Amino acid sequence: MKNPFRGLMLNWHRIADTRQITLDGVRISTDSQTTPRSVRSALFKGTYESHERKIVRRFLKPEHRVLEIGTGIGLVSLVCARICGAEKVLSYEANLRLEPIIRSNYALNGLTPNLHMRAITVDGNPITFFRNDNVVSSSTLERGGDVEKVKVESDRFDNVLATHRPDVVIMDVEGAEIGLLSGSTLAGVKHIIVEIHPHITGEEQVAAMMAALKDKGFEPHVHEHKTIMLSARTRLEASH
Repeated sequence: MKNPFRGLMLNWHRIADTRQITLDGVRISTDSQTTPRSVRSALFKGTYESHERKIVRRFLKPEHRVLEIGTGIGLVSLVCARICGAEKVLSYEANLRLEPIIRSNYALNGLTPNLHMRAITVDGNPITFFRNDNVVSSSTLERGGDVEKVKVESDRFDNVLATHRPDVVIMDVEGAEIGLLSGSTLAGVKHIIVEIHPHITGEEQVAAMMAALKDKGFEPHVHEHKTIMLSARTRLEASH
């Protein structure tokens, strides 16, 4: 059921032309000249990456090191940085157009997570990125519609894991999670927070990915809509 309060908040902020909003203690620009309309609306309603943020607030600890794949506008990486320190957060974003928005939001908060404007892939080769004016529809997978094809450099997933040594991997990559999580060793990773996209990949591929993660020792234990948190079995056993 839709929350009518969210609609009221959206309309109020639009009428007021709100230029900045605070979510989870993080200040985010909502300037209509720079923030995509769909993102701006979600920010005003409080729904932007709300499921990821809820899990992060609940489970991320100050000692954790974080790898985020899919920075978006930088909100989730800033929430992580407030908890465990910006120096422990490494974030990758393949949509080069988002860099000024991300860095502006980082500056608003006086925090500078490590930002790499590149893709993450299984093999580290350059990719074709399908860039849409609607940031939430941009993807490494071709989804049709009016998109611009651009070449983007990438880093190999397992190499980044070995170098940064994250405890937690956070991933929102519009369908590319299937190949990344199925094709990586995930060595040293304790927790995975991933948004799945069955409407893009199909339910069968999601099921195959979950089976592959189970074979690697990960079990799902938190579900927030389409966002799932999986933990290495030894971590789950220790918590019981």
